[in-house]
Amino acid sequence: MANAKIHSLLTQLEQVLIGKPDQIKLALACILAKGHLLIEDLPGMGKTSLSHGLASGLGMSYQRIQFTSDMLPADLLGVSIFDQNIQSFTFHKGPLFNQMLLADEINRASPKTQSALLEAMAENQITQDGQTYSLPQPFFVIATQNPVDQSGTFPLPESQLDRFMMRISIGYPHEDAELEMLKTHQQGAERVEIKQCISPQELLELQRQVGEVTASDAVLKYLIALVDFSRQQAEANGLSPRASIALLQAAKAWAFINDRQYLVPEDIQAVFTSVAEHRIRSASALQGRALSDTILTQVNPIR
Repeated sequence: MANAKIHSLLTQLEQVLIGKPDQIKLALACILAKGHLLIEDLPGMGKTSLSHGLASGLGMSYQRIQFTSDMLPADLLGVSIFDQNIQSFTFHKGPLFNQMLLADEINRASPKTQSALLEAMAENQITQDGQTYSLPQPFFVIATQNPVDQSGTFPLPESQLDRFMMRISIGYPHEDAELEMLKTHQQGAERVEIKQCISPQELLELQRQVGEVTASDAVLKYLIALVDFSRQQAEANGLSPRASIALLQAAKAWAFINDRQYLVPEDIQAVFTSVAEHRIRSASALQGRALSDTILTQVNPIR
């Protein structure tokens, strides 16, 4: 029943983001693996549509916040305001206190504002004025960023990038997909509304089940071989132990979506670039993708 609901959600999302089934599956796998997602692409590629569709299909409270150069951490976290009636400060929660937050164009905000997300993404809580506040569960951040060569951007530091389990790029649609999109628009069809398939409580249970997907020693050794090979590349930083855990969790989620309770090397290969590229790239995204592709071709599965 659970997988039937997952496939129903995937089918609906493919009507919103036409011709991008792999990117949709990766985004859903990231949620099931309890990670956070970074989408790097040009404006107008469907980043907001994907995040809104996921929130609707999963029944999660959702808010989009536009990051700008003058944005302050309090605009994201919330602020304490003095209440004269009770003669004390009352904390007013910010947009971060939603189950899904779309941090749009995150690299247009200053590093100080970007870093306000670190504690929330790592520990599902924030600290403000000496008080710690727990965030709602499930909690998921989708951040979008423009290419770093565009004006007015502040590149995300490595520590911030590492908090994102996956980084994906939607890219231009194929010719047939864009033709279908234009025909739909020309006919004046209403925007596709995603129906809720999975409740937040069901999502928490699915995340627990993903954690129970098993991996044999041979598959784990293959994962370690990939990570170790990345550390031998002199031109880039190797994958950290945190990245190893993220790769394992993402691969488990991919296997779960494909109706399996055990890992095979193909699961790791399917998610490897999305998990590894933004962690090992040095001068450019193209170098990171080339390195991740090289690692996959150089390291053979251990059978």
